[in-house]
Amino acid sequence: QVRLVESGGGLVQPGGSLRLSCSASGSVRNIYSMGWYRQAPGKEREALATLTTSGNADYSDSVKDRFTISRDNGKNTVHLQMNSLKPEDTAVYFCNAYKLASGDYWGQGTQVTVSS
Repeated sequence: QVRLVESGGGLVQPGGSLRLSCSASGSVRNIYSMGWYRQAPGKEREALATLTTSGNADYSDSVKDRFTISRDNGKNTVHLQMNSLKPEDTAVYFCNAYKLASGDYWGQGTQVTVSS
């Protein structure tokens, strides 16, 4: 099992920035990728950004010019730097880890609210 713990959510004004972090522990060997998703009330969970262990990053069109995913070298921690936040970015943000052999693992989620 892979345990994922997110941190860094909160309330921010439109145009502001937040940095989310996700720390992985447990059976972290052979993780293929880690990434971030979000789910707003009444909407489906949306993939935002993924980063493979080889360093390939992929972003959704809705965030690619504003959000940046990164990883601490040698640590099983990924970050999501979110800039120019908009009210429509309000959602619960989830960390994801993916293993080819065993599939997806999820964190408990962290709330991000963008409001004045």
